[in-house]
Amino acid sequence: MIEIRSLRDLLRLFFIFRQEFKWAVITTIVVAVLGAFLWPPSYESNARLLVQPGRNSTTVPIEMNNRQALVSQSTQRDPVVDEEKMLTSRTVVTRVAQRVMDEMSAHPPEGFWKTLKHYIKVGLNTAIEGVRRGLQALGIVEAKTDVQRLTKKLEKLFTVGHEQGSTVIDVSLTWDDPAVAQQILRIWLDVYMDTRAQSLGRESLQSFYQTELQGVASRIRSLKETLQAKLKQVDSINVIQRLQNLSAQINTIKEDQNEARNKLAGLERYLASARKALQDAPKELVASREISLNPTQLDLKQQLNDLQVERARLLRSYTEDAPGIQLIDRNIKEIQTLIDKERSRIESTQTLDRNTLVTEMEQQIVEAELEKNQLLGQIEQFEQQLTELRETRNQVLSEEPEISRLQLELASAEQSFALYSENLEKARIDHELDRKQISNIAPIQPATFNPSRVFPKSLIILLLALPVGIVVGFLTIYLCYLLDQRIHDGARVDALFNVPLWSSLPELDTDSSNLSALTAALYRLYSALPHQQITAQGAALAFTSARGGEGVSFVLQQLTPLLQENGYQVTTDPTANHQPGQVLLLDAPAIQSNAEAFVPLRKADHIVLVIEAGTSTVPAIENALSLLRTAFGKVDGIVLNRRRFEVPARVLKLLDRFRSAS
Repeated sequence: MIEIRSLRDLLRLFFIFRQEFKWAVITTIVVAVLGAFLWPPSYESNARLLVQPGRNSTTVPIEMNNRQALVSQSTQRDPVVDEEKMLTSRTVVTRVAQRVMDEMSAHPPEGFWKTLKHYIKVGLNTAIEGVRRGLQALGIVEAKTDVQRLTKKLEKLFTVGHEQGSTVIDVSLTWDDPAVAQQILRIWLDVYMDTRAQSLGRESLQSFYQTELQGVASRIRSLKETLQAKLKQVDSINVIQRLQNLSAQINTIKEDQNEARNKLAGLERYLASARKALQDAPKELVASREISLNPTQLDLKQQLNDLQVERARLLRSYTEDAPGIQLIDRNIKEIQTLIDKERSRIESTQTLDRNTLVTEMEQQIVEAELEKNQLLGQIEQFEQQLTELRETRNQVLSEEPEISRLQLELASAEQSFALYSENLEKARIDHELDRKQISNIAPIQPATFNPSRVFPKSLIILLLALPVGIVVGFLTIYLCYLLDQRIHDGARVDALFNVPLWSSLPELDTDSSNLSALTAALYRLYSALPHQQITAQGAALAFTSARGGEGVSFVLQQLTPLLQENGYQVTTDPTANHQPGQVLLLDAPAIQSNAEAFVPLRKADHIVLVIEAGTSTVPAIENALSLLRTAFGKVDGIVLNRRRFEVPARVLKLLDRFRSAS
C-alpha cells in the first residue's frame, strides 16, 4: 500500500513492481511472436447480393394492402434483414455443411504441406473424438454428428450484414484455405437461392384462392336470399328507414293526441265554469220601469216642517230647557228617523224579459259538449293508431338485429369476394414467376478468391508487440498496486489503523545520507517518548512485532545509546523495576507465533508495534493490533522499520537534471 502524491511516488511504484513489469512485457512479446508465426492463418472470401424491389420485398401484408390498418413506421419490416435471416437460417447452414463434407471427401488435398496438415488434423480429430465419446458415455456432453459440428463452425465463421439504408448484402466467410473459403461461399449462395425458391413457392396458393372464391360466392347468394325474405316481412327495402318512418309517425300522432287532450282539458274546465255561472245568472231581466216620490216620506217631511215651525215660535217665549221645547225636539228626532227609513223614490211600474246572456251561455255549453265528444273520439282513434304503429315497430325491431347481421355479413362477404378475386390474380402471376424462377435477389459479386490472410497480421503483430507489452506491463503494475496489501511508507498508517506513527526508520546501508536519515528518524522516535513520565517516575517501553525478523532488536539497539546520550538510564532486564529517570526497554517480538512474548508486555507502560516496510501486510498488522488491544487494551504507537526508497539514485539525479534544464 503506497500513497501516490507526486511523480516520485509513481517512480517508486514502478520500481516496487519492476519484476512483475518485466515478466508482463516479456510474456506479451513471447505470446505475440508465437502467435505471429504459429497461429494458423485465416482467409476470407466475400460476395455481395442486391435485394431488388419486387414481390418478395415490397409486398405489404394483406391487412395493410386490402383493409384499413394503422401501422407505425418503426414496425415496418426491412426486406434486407429478412434476406439476412434466411441466409443464416439453420436449414441453409445444414445443407451447406452436408454439401461441403461431400465435396471434401470426394476431393482429397493436394501437395505435401496440405496433405501433412490434413493428416495432422485427422489425427487430432481422432483423439478429440475419443475424448468426446468418453464424455458422452459419462453423460457429460451430448452426441453430435459431424454435420452438426461443421454447422456450428460455419455459423461462427460466416458473417452477413448491410449498410444502413442500403439494399446490398455483404457476405463473407473465413477459412484456413482461400480456395476452400471461395468454394464454401459459392456453395452457400447456391443452396440459399435454391432454398429460397422452394420456400417462397406458391404452387397451392392459386387453388386456395379459387376454392375460397367459390365458397364466398355461394355464401353471398344464400345471404341475399335470406335478407330479401326478412325485408319482405318488414315491408321495406331498408330497415333503418322503416324504423325512422314508424318513429316519425308515432311522434306525430303523439303530438296530435297531446294537443287533443289539452283541448279536451280546456273544454272541461270551460264547461265547469260556464255551468256554475249559468246557475248564478238570473233567468229574466227588467225591460222598463217608472219611478215617483214616496208619499209617506213627503207626509213625514211636512210634519217635520210643522214641528220645526212650532219650535221656532215657542223659542220666542221659552228657553231651550223648557219642557215644551224638549218635547218638540224628541218628536223632531223621531220623525227624522222615520224619514231616513223611508226611500225617497219608489217604483210605480216595471216590464220583465228573458236574459239573453243565459241563452248564449246555454248555446255555448251545447257546442262545447259536442266538441268534447268529438275530441274524445279523436283521442280514441289516435290511441288505436299508436297501438298499431307500436306493434309494427316492435315487429321491425325484433327483425332488425337479424337483418343488420345479414347486411354486415353480406358486406363482409362481398369485400372478401373482391379481396379473393384480386389475390387470385396475384397468386396466378406469382405462380408463373416461381415456375420460371424469377427472383428479386441478384448476385452482383460472386464468391472471391483472396490469397492474402485476414488473420493473423504477422508484421503488425510483431511491430505492436513491444508497445502492447509495455501497456500490459503498466496495466500489471496497476493491478498489483490495487491488490498489494503491504505497507511501503507511513503516509496512511494513522488513518488506516487509528494508531499514531512514531517514526519511520529507513533501510541501513553505507550511504552517508541514509545514515543521516536514520539518525533523524531515531530522534523523531525519541521525541515521541513520554519524557515527563520518564523523568518523574520512569517508564517501561515494550517493542513488539507481528512476526519475527521485523527489526525489534535493531530498534532497541539504535534507541539505547540515544537515550543514554540524553541522560536517561536504560535497562533491558525484564525482571527489573524502573526508577525515575530510568527507561526499561522490553523486547517482545513475534506475538502471533510466540505466546511467551506477552509475558514482558504485562509490565509495559507503553506498547509500540514495529512493522517492516515492504513485508508487513495490512491484515497481519490488523491482527497484531487486535491481539494487543484484546490483551492489554491499547497500542501506543507504530514504528515503520526498513523503509526503502526504491528509486535508484541515478534516476533521481537524471530527473533533477531534467527539471533544472526545463
